[in-house]
Amino acid sequence: MDEMTLAVVGIDFPNEDRARSNRRFELLASAVGDPVSLRPEPRNRHDPRAIAVFSARDVQVGYLSAERAPLVGARLRRGEPVQAVFQGIRGSVAYIRVRFGGGAPTVPRMAEPLAERDADDFHPDPDGPDWGA
Repeated sequence: MDEMTLAVVGIDFPNEDRARSNRRFELLASAVGDPVSLRPEPRNRHDPRAIAVFSARDVQVGYLSAERAPLVGARLRRGEPVQAVFQGIRGSVAYIRVRFGGGAPTVPRMAEPLAERDADDFHPDPDGPDWGA
């Protein structure tokens, strides 16, 4: 498993820096493919296996999910080379793409957007009003 998509949680909490920077705003200012960095936090009072995620502008945007942090942390401690990029946001979770072992991660292609609908979404029957009503 050299490449994977990982969830970044806590994107709606303010950072504890002096500016109280906004994680969601930072993610919204990021483009798909922008580099992100992963930083283990062994002194985190809530979870010593926590891994913080930082944007290319060095603003914290959240944490890896508790389910994946131990796996990723173990690989980081082994010294495996890692590169990560921003992949997107959906609801209250952001996603990053991570590649271990060298090389840049490939961001999966997004599904085609749904066709736009008319504002009122009304489509009359092609037979017209003569159908017997």
